[in-house]
Amino acid sequence: MLLDVVKVEAKAGHKLYLEFENGEKRIFDMTPYIDRKPFVQLKNSPLFAQAAVDYGTVVWPGNIDIAPETLYDRSFPA
Repeated sequence: MLLDVVKVEAKAGHKLYLEFENGEKRIFDMTPYIDRKPFVQLKNSPLFAQAAVDYGTVVWPGNIDIAPETLYDRSFPA
């Protein structure tokens, strides 16, 4: 099932607080991804806090995004 992200908040520890179109609120931990391209640009950077929703997924400046199915499948209920 593919669910769009409708809200995101960047939190400490490279975590994302997410709200999906079905109303679920979930937490996604970016830690396993933060040392990989293209996400390494977000590590220890104010860019991480600029997470936003665009076309149902999470994006950052610099054309960085992550698939909504990854966000849902690898997150846990908030």
